[in-house]
Amino acid sequence: MSRYAHPFNQYTFRENSLDEMFTETKQIKEQYQNLKNILDKTHIDELDKKEELSSQLFIDQGVTFTVYEDKIGTEKIFPFDVIPRIISAKEWGKIEKGIIQRIKALNIFLKDIYHEKFIIKDGVIPVEQIMSSHNFLEEMNGLKVPYDIYNHISGIDLIRDNDGEFYVLEDNLRTPSGLSYMLQNREISKRIFPGAVNASKIFNISNSPQILYNHLQSISKQSNPNVVLLTPGILNSAYYEHATLARLMGIELVEGQDLFVKDHFVYMKNVEGFKRVDVIYRRIDDDFLDPLVFNSNSKLGISSIMSVYRQGNVAIVNAPGTGVADDKATYTYVPDMIKYYLNEKPILNNIKTYKLGNSDELEFTLKNIDKMVIKKTNGSGGYGMLIGKDASDNEIDDYKKQISINPGGYIAQPILNLSTAPCYINRQFKSRCVDFRPFAFSGPNGIHVCPGGLTRVALKEGSIIVNSSQGGGSKDTWVLNNFS
Repeated sequence: MSRYAHPFNQYTFRENSLDEMFTETKQIKEQYQNLKNILDKTHIDELDKKEELSSQLFIDQGVTFTVYEDKIGTEKIFPFDVIPRIISAKEWGKIEKGIIQRIKALNIFLKDIYHEKFIIKDGVIPVEQIMSSHNFLEEMNGLKVPYDIYNHISGIDLIRDNDGEFYVLEDNLRTPSGLSYMLQNREISKRIFPGAVNASKIFNISNSPQILYNHLQSISKQSNPNVVLLTPGILNSAYYEHATLARLMGIELVEGQDLFVKDHFVYMKNVEGFKRVDVIYRRIDDDFLDPLVFNSNSKLGISSIMSVYRQGNVAIVNAPGTGVADDKATYTYVPDMIKYYLNEKPILNNIKTYKLGNSDELEFTLKNIDKMVIKKTNGSGGYGMLIGKDASDNEIDDYKKQISINPGGYIAQPILNLSTAPCYINRQFKSRCVDFRPFAFSGPNGIHVCPGGLTRVALKEGSIIVNSSQGGGSKDTWVLNNFS
């Protein structure tokens, strides 16, 4: 390879996958042209230095995540690829509209199933699908939430298929993570490619924490509400994100032991005594939120907080019980929700998904297991799933036994041809599979979709698993704002 970074003569395209940077005829796509001009003038040694600088900045900033099952060490620096992923203004326009449409339908769905349950009565979604979900909370039945907003913060995972279209892989509505990594990636890009960032007409995302803070404040009835971020603590895998978002929003980062209930209100202990809390952006799961209502052994939540919430004296973000809407089996009904609630055709389509609780779909999946990805309906982080083509016979047999115990707890999808993007690895450009998680904030004044997002990368050669816990990394995502 030459001493310049720009030659892609050794770049190998992944078979049967669309490339984000190149056309089918191996030409640079228009949105990447400016970046290509920068790379034309960048020496390999200089690109190595940029890679080293990005790694050092991540270390200095403490940008980490936790891998609980790693025997060598749980704390990891989040891998970052220096070559950004670029999305055109036209592509972004469709993504943004599709996400807003989807979030609207999911929020109406959440209100409906905890109140009138029209979608069940009209036979659009089976009652057993809702009631059998671990994330459906009986305690939320009939409970009015502020402004009828349940999913205040959402992360919608997208993949691009060979037809060039974006498809929804899954909805993250409980405690979606990755917003801080999106922000950090952009700051790194500004340091290592200042010319490209300045020359490219890309949307600003650095104001996202302020926009989120404004949305959090807006759901409170108080004129100057006190907002806090509730974390499980420093041992949590996403603690870096919790601390970063709290700092960027200028709010207190608290643990359950810092809060208490008195006279039907929530208070925070501080050096002056205590202060009332009006909005809690919680990053703990429902089960641990209130030991008097859910898990009695929980030390992470606040006793009686659900009683305060029920009386409307505190807002909880996201609302308890939102997880029923991002259950992987519920996901299959989202297109129907959009048609039912909004009378619209879905802008962003789902991936073909088989519900293994249905005998016909189970039979089809087992017969074609080598072509399938099978996931637990309540799983996350890439854990507990089977990729048929990569699994051994013993692994497949063991997984089949797990499925047989509770088929309804699993879904299957065809093994996808995720699009690929160039990554700088070992002084060469190599294609790696990517997905995309944009973030959206919902409030009384509407829905804001951050014009960017977290592009996750499957850094292992041949892998389609982008989760950081499974060897994945990320890259900055530039959304062009030149709509001409």
